[in-house]
Amino acid sequence: MNFSTDRDEPITNFQKDGYIFERGLFDSDEMAGLLHGAKSDEALAAESYARKDASGGATRLALRNELDDDSIYAAVVRSERVVSMMERLLGDEIYHYHHKMMIKEPRVGGAWEWHQDYGYWYNNGCLYPNMASCLIAVDRATRANGCLQVLRGSHLIGRIDHVKTGDQTGADPERVSAAAERHELVYCEMEPGDAIFFHANLLHCSDQNTSDEPRWSLICCYNTRHNDPLHRGGRHPNYLPLDRWPDERVTQVLRATGKEFGKSTFESS
Repeated sequence: MNFSTDRDEPITNFQKDGYIFERGLFDSDEMAGLLHGAKSDEALAAESYARKDASGGATRLALRNELDDDSIYAAVVRSERVVSMMERLLGDEIYHYHHKMMIKEPRVGGAWEWHQDYGYWYNNGCLYPNMASCLIAVDRATRANGCLQVLRGSHLIGRIDHVKTGDQTGADPERVSAAAERHELVYCEMEPGDAIFFHANLLHCSDQNTSDEPRWSLICCYNTRHNDPLHRGGRHPNYLPLDRWPDERVTQVLRATGKEFGKSTFESS
């Protein structure tokens, strides 16, 4: 894992830019196991649904609000390396808001329009934008296969109104255009296991996958305890203490389910 030796540097950069990279947060074996597990997960396939962009290209995603105690997704979401960094960045106790697997298939994977996550979560009853996500590259993410793009520092603009664009809801195009003139566009190219932590108000998007390579990514979304949604029974859960797990639990879960995942690396010896 490639953590900064300066304890305050990630927090300073996050506050200034709206995001930080953590290269090699997970190793290649962990990501290979996660990818094999996700691809063989029949429930994940059944739950996934498509969202079309403005030109008709479709990206699939599967979103879950619950954490199963024996799943690899739960092991990643609860892992100390993710949770501790997220709490440092947000300066508060966090809890699991939801997680989702994003799937862009080769040549057909659609774009995601410019948006802020808080543009949606505000309407779910979250009063403050003190929320963030950790996107983990399960596959290699490049410009060609539609990697994440962000406007550096755009979280400082505040919440922007969102409107319908295709099957998606995107940020007001006029505001996005003005933001793009003032903020640097960053292509978030990543290797498997790299992660980006980003603020809920950071403007971000992704292009269509025009390559021959798929792009799978796991996005772990968190809310802060003091920001418990106004209403119970909403789209995503209210505050519930998050049971954080040691980092080695990821490999332990993969070993325990190695045969199911078809990945001999994780079979018990």
